[in-house]
Amino acid sequence: MTTTRTERLLLRPVSTTDLDAVIRIMADPETNRFNPAGTPNAATVAGYLETWIRSWQTDGVSYWAIELAETGEVIGFGGLRIHELMGEETLNLFYRFSPAAWGRGYAPEMGRAALERASRDHPDRPVVIVTQPLNKPAQRVAEKLGFVRTGAHETELGTDTVYRRQEAFSR
Repeated sequence: MTTTRTERLLLRPVSTTDLDAVIRIMADPETNRFNPAGTPNAATVAGYLETWIRSWQTDGVSYWAIELAETGEVIGFGGLRIHELMGEETLNLFYRFSPAAWGRGYAPEMGRAALERASRDHPDRPVVIVTQPLNKPAQRVAEKLGFVRTGAHETELGTDTVYRRQEAFSR
């Protein structure tokens, strides 16, 4: 489990010390605006953190705590996790940032680092972004990273929009 540095961000594996930041960001109603399940409570969000930590331990890949390199402030969570999508094992590229961090290019910056890691460590697995149809900000990030909309995926909560890396289609 290594830390990755980008121009402005420090991307490090999550730990139990991130619980307050996970609750602050992941249980914020504004960051859940497009979540069909609504805003999760603190216990649910703590479960997310446990799952992410376990994924680091079992798979060697999971979501990072995203810090501003300059200050050490945790502004979001994201990265890659192994994810089964319609019977295919993929890497899900996820990003969720504090509203104060929106619109500053942090999601594409983190996403590029995650894609570099995927290419290096998991070149055989496709990378996907799964988002809600109305979540235009997340879709813009996907497109900036070279993803294209490839379809939809039905879940118990509705329909998700699926994006895949464009270069995956030229192989």
